Order: sequence, then structure tokens, then C-alpha cells
Amino acid sequence: MDKERIILGIDPGTTIMGFGLIRVVNKKMHFIQLNELHLSKYSDHYLKLKLIFERTIELIDTYNPDEIAIEAPFFGKNVQSMLKLGRAQGVAMAAGLSREIPITEYLPKKIKMAITGNGNASKEQVAKMLQSMLGIKTLPKNLDATDGLAAAVCHFYNSGRVNVGKTYTGWEAFVKQNEKRVKK
Repeated sequence: MDKERIILGIDPGTTIMGFGLIRVVNKKMHFIQLNELHLSKYSDHYLKLKLIFERTIELIDTYNPDEIAIEAPFFGKNVQSMLKLGRAQGVAMAAGLSREIPITEYLPKKIKMAITGNGNASKEQVAKMLQSMLGIKTLPKNLDATDGLAAAVCHFYNSGRVNVGKTYTGWEAFVKQNEKRVKK
């Protein structure tokens, strides 16, 4: 009998952070929840980062996930937006690392491919496929929550494969894999 595990998926953002949770029992997924943290009403970027960290810790303490899957930032034209998105992702990762939960990053195309079979699928296509797969009754207005859930489902599908993305099991592992990024 396989051990039960919970996967938290996060779509980081400084306007909306989407997240979803699944429970895996005997190699079968069960939907737990999906939701969003709305941050657009706050103008202070540092306050937004604090709220992302606190909400991620709250989710970890409430659901005790065994693993976290997070959408990696994609490279856009706006450097400031990219920087803010990277900070949001880093804060969510720091929350997981502070609780020593393994984290795996997935590129958006890899997540879309895992869910729909098409790396260029729209957010709507991903959401509809997740709704069908997991029996979700109603989809949220914004699809950031389904993007977070998609990261968790992608991780489920990629578990046990050799090349799943960047994985960190704690601060020590993160530092070893990112020595050039660490100031000494």
C-alpha cells in the first residue's frame, strides 16, 4: 500500500498568488482545495511579500504538505515585473524551506503539457482539464488558483521521473545548487 502524501502547488504573483492542494493515495489524486491570495489592494511591495510568506506558512501548517510544486517565473520583457515575480516566488519557497519541505520548480510550458498535452495551452484549457480530472464543481473567476493546482498535478505526474526540475530539500541543498547566487 502506497503512503498518502499531500502536494501544495503555488502560482506565485504579487497581484494574485494562486494555490491548490491535492492528496495522493494509492497513486490516485484527490482534490483538496484551490484558492487565491489577492494582493492588488496593497501598494507596498514589501507588505505583499510578507503576506505571501505568511499565507504560505499558514497553508503548510494547516495541510502539512509533503511536497511543494511551484511555477517558475517565465522571462518577460518587463524587468521590473520579472524581479517582483521572482521575489514572490522566493518568499513562497523560503516559507517551504523554513519547514524543510522539498520544493520543485516547473516551467509554465511543462505544467501545461502535463495537464493538457499542449505546452501552449491557454489558462482556460488548463482550468477545464483540471475541473474534469478532479471533479471541481465551480472554477474561480481568476485562474491563478487553477494554475497553482496545475503545478501540484504536474508534480504528481512527474513524481518518480529522473528529471523533474530543480528540487531543494532545505537551505543547505539550495545553497549547494546555487553557490554563484549566494553572497559570502
